[in-house]
Amino acid sequence: MQVNSAEASSFGHLGFSGLSYRLTADRRSSSTHTLITLLDRYGDTLWEAGKHRNNVTGFIHDLYAMMPQKEFASFGQEMLDELVNNLRRRGNSNATINRKISALSKLLRKASKMGDIGPLPDFSRQKEKAGRIRFLESNEEERLFGALRETSDLYYRLCIFLVDTGARLGEALGLRWNDLQGQMATFWITKSGRSRSVPMTRRAQEAIAASRGRGLGPFYGIDQQQFRAAWKKAKRQVGLAHDEELVPHVLRHTCASRLVRGGIDIRRVQMWLGHQTLQMTMRYAHLASQDLAVCLPVLERQGAPA
Repeated sequence: MQVNSAEASSFGHLGFSGLSYRLTADRRSSSTHTLITLLDRYGDTLWEAGKHRNNVTGFIHDLYAMMPQKEFASFGQEMLDELVNNLRRRGNSNATINRKISALSKLLRKASKMGDIGPLPDFSRQKEKAGRIRFLESNEEERLFGALRETSDLYYRLCIFLVDTGARLGEALGLRWNDLQGQMATFWITKSGRSRSVPMTRRAQEAIAASRGRGLGPFYGIDQQQFRAAWKKAKRQVGLAHDEELVPHVLRHTCASRLVRGGIDIRRVQMWLGHQTLQMTMRYAHLASQDLAVCLPVLERQGAPA
């Protein structure tokens, strides 16, 4: 590249370094992008292949479709506010809005870091309502698991393992025999990307032992759709067909609720479930013992005259 003396002198003491900076800034500010082109560029880097990335891809495409201006050189606060308003008008809950905007934020932060776009807006979270957490009582578990066992003993054993370990369905299906050492089960394929190990109950160990010799892992080869179909059939058999909250993920909630009800402190429950933040685990805190009378002796001692 050639630069005449007049152009060079116009940059004063910065010389060609200043010229290079200006050319780079001009190039970035003049280029435009879309959410789809940024997703194509950085999607593989930001998200591993799997269900979560499929969900994120759907979120980004939804947001792209509702943007009146598809191409942009910068992404300002007005653009973000308009997307949030559009999502709300479509009936999306605050929790759903947060998931979609979280995916958008991660993509745009990467693009900004790489110099594709300029300063970013404030990605503040929408306040979410504390929803009801569905979990199984002992009699419900007995009825539901009994009906499942009539369809498949393997599905029955999978449910035993899920409810006693708190594992997500995908975590259990991804288990390999080397992940099971003695009383411990290690989950490598997790939502957070961080592995964790939990001890197994006696019946969870028995459920694993009954699958010895089965493929690469105790639940290897189970088709999620077929399992969910069997779950729905069992619900109908026990008269719970209309309970929309009663999905397989309830088994994870059940494990958490039993730990909290049994007096396990919330931090240990967080570690057991593999939650990245304590806020996620605090959803179960209301199930803890409410025996506040144990606090009185402490206050009595502190307030007593010397």
